Order: sequence, then C-alpha cells, then structure tokens
Amino acid sequence: MAAVSTFGIEEEFVFLDPATLRPTDVAGGAFDRLIARPGLERITHREFLASQVEHASTVFTSTDMALDSLVNFRRELAAEGERLGVVVASVGAPPDAHGFPTVTDLPRYLRILDDMGGVIADHQIQGLHVHVGVADHDDGVRALNVTRTWLPLFSALTGNSPFWRGHDTGFDSWRNVSQRRWTTTGCPPVFRDGADYDRRLKRLIGVGGMKDQAIIMWNARLSSKLPTVEVRVADAQLEAWSSVLLAALFRALVASVVDESLDREASVQPSAESAPGPELLNASLMHSAHSGLSGDVLDPVLAELRPAGETLERCLSVLQPALEAAGDLELAREGVARLLADGTGAARQRTAFAARGMPGLRELYGSTFTASPSRRPHTPAAADS
Repeated sequence: MAAVSTFGIEEEFVFLDPATLRPTDVAGGAFDRLIARPGLERITHREFLASQVEHASTVFTSTDMALDSLVNFRRELAAEGERLGVVVASVGAPPDAHGFPTVTDLPRYLRILDDMGGVIADHQIQGLHVHVGVADHDDGVRALNVTRTWLPLFSALTGNSPFWRGHDTGFDSWRNVSQRRWTTTGCPPVFRDGADYDRRLKRLIGVGGMKDQAIIMWNARLSSKLPTVEVRVADAQLEAWSSVLLAALFRALVASVVDESLDREASVQPSAESAPGPELLNASLMHSAHSGLSGDVLDPVLAELRPAGETLERCLSVLQPALEAAGDLELAREGVARLLADGTGAARQRTAFAARGMPGLRELYGSTFTASPSRRPHTPAAADS
C-alpha cells in the first residue's frame, strides 16, 4: 500500500481598513491576543508587514483534518478583526495600498528592508505555501524537479490578486508579477541531487540581499528547516477549501514522483524530448498570472499550451493513483469542478467589484473568510440563490 505523505499549510492574512480596503497596522496587538489562546501559540506568527498575520499549521495526514484546522483558525482571526473594527482578508494583494508599507519591527525584517529598499514598496502581498514531507533531500530534489513544470498550472488555479492601488491590473495574480523583482524568483533550476541543491544555495547567500535561505523566492523550493518540499506560487485564497485543494494536488504530485509503491500508468512529467526549458516555464508563469483558468495554460505533462479544462482533466487522470491512495480523489475532482464553475478568487473579486465596487469586495471578503462549504461543486447561479 502507498504511504500517505504528511503536509502542512501556511496562509498569510492581511488586516484592512473597512472604508478604503488599504492595509492597517494592527497585526501586533492581534498577534499578542491570539498567541495567548490555548493551541494557537505554536501556529500563529508575525509576518513581514505590520498589517499581516500568518497561520503556519500543524502537520496533517488528512485533508479533512486540514480543512477543519484552517477554518477554525480563520474564525479566531475573524473574531479578532471584528473586535478591532477591521476587515481580515485572504487575498494575494489588497485592492488598494499605501505608498510604502510598515515593516514589522523585528531585526530580520528590518534587515530585509535595508537590503531590498524600494522593492518593498510593492511587496504588500500574501501567499499560500504548501509543504509536503519527503524522506530526504534527494527525494525532495526529485519532487522539486518535476514540480517545476506544474507551477504554471498551480498559479492558474490560485490567482487571487487582480487589483492593485485601486485599479484592475488585468492580471489574475498581480502578486506573482510583483515578486518577479526579487533576486531569486519564478521557476527554480534543475538540480542533480540534494548535495547539488545545498551547494548552489550556499553560493547565493550574501548576493543581492539573499542573507539566508528563507529569502529564496523561487515558486518552489526545499525547506531550510524541515524535511519538506514547498510550493509557493499560490496567492492567499478567499476560502480554506481551495487552499486544501492545492495541498491535495501537490501532495499527490510529490507522491507520484517519490512513492515507488504507487501503480502508475501515466507519467506526471513530460518526456525528455519535450521537457520545457526555464525560458518557457517562466514565460508560462507570467501567462498564468495574467489569464488564470480563463484560457490556455501550460499543460505540465504535454509541455504545451492547452485549454485549462482539458489540462485539468488530464492532470487529475495522471494524479489519480496518488489521490486515491490518500483518499483525496473526490475532493480534487469536486474542487476543480467548483473552480471551473465559479471561477478563481480573481474572477470572483472582479465580479464583486463590477457589481458594487469596494463595498462589494468587502462583502466578498467577509462572506468567504470563514466559509466551510460542502464539497459538492456548484454553479454561480446556485451560489446566488
């Protein structure tokens, strides 16, 4: 029987002024109150900006456990936001922003501010990071090398930052565009093994503001502290279920690479002849940041642009043995169906803004933040009834 991998989820949240939907610097007090509550002290963390809090989850073995845990934390955070009279949002970028953010007064963050300077002006973003456990660095590199070709699809699934400084950017994920300014960004290179990974990262330290491995900003990497491979391409998600959907898909992908006990009929990666180079992968990341699921996306198996729905159907098929082994096949199918029917977070934000402007976005953030819907796919019409 295939082993079920452990996984963890990090969600970054932002506090917003209810009138302007610009970040408001109340995270310090909220953090102090949250960590005073039993069970929250280990999973609640300060973030880079004074308007942000992060939930770094415990280790999960099941997606049901993950969904319950994520929704429960969001409820705690929503109660804190209500007490403070602010909006708590799970979005890749706030719809409006100050000229320059307030950085959290911690030595490491202030050092990053000093190193990166004006880059920080637009680094007012929130991400979703998923960790999947691996046996060792070599297995992690094997998984990382395959994950590279899946990053454009994962980005297309999770775009949730269409607005910036009060305007529609035309992109589903402006967060991914903003991150391209960092020293290390986009798709990681191919590594030979764990030793090669460590050696090459060590050479980056001290170059271009890279003071430690935690500032490596590739869209996927190995954790510097845990035996995990981490995908970082996703925007923070409106609802917890879509965060868990990404975790289920990524866990299945990693298992498909490293778990030899799985009975696989189809490969989760392109052939050696069709494998995309870094130039195609990074162009495809920009393509996905722009169009999301509304058009073509780089198919991670065929390594060519294909319609999003067709690509997702093929990807669920190649991941099916691993999804079945983890008990996540139904969750994955229904989650993908929901995204195709209702749209990504970016699409839903645009709909809300078109209907009612900033008040519409505020209502969307409030109605989705702690939602724990049934897993059955639904259509926009049913959602409005």
